[in-house]
Amino acid sequence: MEKLAVRWIGSEYVLKEIFRILRVSLAKTIMMRVVYATLLLITLLSSRIMAQKNPQHQVQMWRQAHEHRILKGLMEFVAIPCVTADSAGIHRNAAFILQEMKAAGIENVQLMTSEKPGARPAVFGEVKVPKAKQTIAFYAHYDGQPVNPMHWAAGLSPFRPQLLTAKLEQGGKFIDLPDASQPILPDWRLYGRASADDKMGVWAVIYAYRALRELGITPSVNLKFFFEGEEEAGSPHLSEILEKYKNLLTADLWIIADGPLHQSGLKQIVFGVRGDVNMELTVYGPKRPLHSGHYGNWVHNPAMLLAKLLASMKDDNGKVLVEGFYDDVIPLTPFEKEALAKVPAIDEDLKKELGLHTTEMNGTLLAERINLPSLNINGIQSANVGAMAANVIPATATATLDLRLVLGNDYLRQAEKVVRHIRQQGYFVVEREPTDEERLSYAKICKVQVKKGYNAQRTPMDLPLARRVIEAVQKTTNQQVILMPTSGGSLPLYLFEKHLGASAITVSLANYDNNQHAENENLRIGNLWDAIETMAALMLM
Repeated sequence: MEKLAVRWIGSEYVLKEIFRILRVSLAKTIMMRVVYATLLLITLLSSRIMAQKNPQHQVQMWRQAHEHRILKGLMEFVAIPCVTADSAGIHRNAAFILQEMKAAGIENVQLMTSEKPGARPAVFGEVKVPKAKQTIAFYAHYDGQPVNPMHWAAGLSPFRPQLLTAKLEQGGKFIDLPDASQPILPDWRLYGRASADDKMGVWAVIYAYRALRELGITPSVNLKFFFEGEEEAGSPHLSEILEKYKNLLTADLWIIADGPLHQSGLKQIVFGVRGDVNMELTVYGPKRPLHSGHYGNWVHNPAMLLAKLLASMKDDNGKVLVEGFYDDVIPLTPFEKEALAKVPAIDEDLKKELGLHTTEMNGTLLAERINLPSLNINGIQSANVGAMAANVIPATATATLDLRLVLGNDYLRQAEKVVRHIRQQGYFVVEREPTDEERLSYAKICKVQVKKGYNAQRTPMDLPLARRVIEAVQKTTNQQVILMPTSGGSLPLYLFEKHLGASAITVSLANYDNNQHAENENLRIGNLWDAIETMAALMLM
């Protein structure tokens, strides 16, 4: 009974003290026991009344009482392979989410699919609140980036979730999930692909509603839930799904439960995201690899040609030299510039953490740089290196470019600027393998493949609903919430405006050092607890 009451109202110290006194009173008169029991009842009732006036406190107490169940379920979720190319794994994830949504009391739960072959399902559900005048939709994605298990640290595997007492690089030790009688510490880390990006977002949204429902707290708005299974693959079928289910997906605002907190550790709300498009470039040398001794100094080496081509795209200070690369950018508004000026400068601390002497555009803060388009080399591949290296002139060299876009850029137009730059460097550009005739006709050939991409999106910070989001998140922390005009990362949020006419705001949740998209991805457990409480606050805004 004591344990139950403590969890019920959260006044742990007061209740334990009263129970201690009550136990002592058993040796006293019956009258004294009645007095102490009456005091206990008054305390319970008054605490319950106080908790009812503070739903946020109730959610926190509920979360504390269910931590083991929440974490165990998330670990089961992370254990399901979730790379988009793995159709069976993706469908297992969707079925798992479907089951959890139903268990949480979410209604009209269903899979949403495109008619196109190979499309992966989104999972939808809703909660209709009597007399609610507005509808808020919550988005997160359950797929993760492709993995190479060989790159993960010893003892770690992408889809075998592991708990550590701290981050691995900081001496974290492997531990098992403790039983319900033992505490779960907030600085523990859960390792596994998509643990932070973005299965935690899915889990936080579901359990935020589950907490409200089990506590008997009614949301202030109608709720919709939409969990995508193709975000890490560029959301190739999201347009079709949004258009096909437009009537079900209509909402006044979309809350995006994705992305990391600010590097300072402070909570942040992000009002825009960059767009993204990938380009694959292949430069050609001889039709087959050649002996570097017999043919060196005679045959052009495609790896060297590609290196020079890539180097021509940026100057030594990091400015992109592609003609017109920055021309389409829509400037920040005065309101957005004011918010950006208040963002803590963490650049020097980050340089120490990452072992960096200087950065691109040295002297300009990271928060400012992510509001401009960027050109990044994701990877370069040619012949082998290390123990597998051979003395050859390779036949081809390939690089994948990652173009991040801001408001005003169109992803196809931005890619075409890069193609034009390649031509200006003397290359004949093709979209498929060159023919023998083309090889003999042109000194330099580059195959360019532009992948499907999407444009940037930004929601005005001064919208009435945006103000309510800020107020709701601020209630969950004693520290100032950071307001960011644009995220460094990308999501296809412009599609919500295009197909649904809806604005979107991202509420960041994960620890910034989560290794998303890389090996050893991890989630700080305290961020999961905060995320549940934050999502619940938004359902009550």
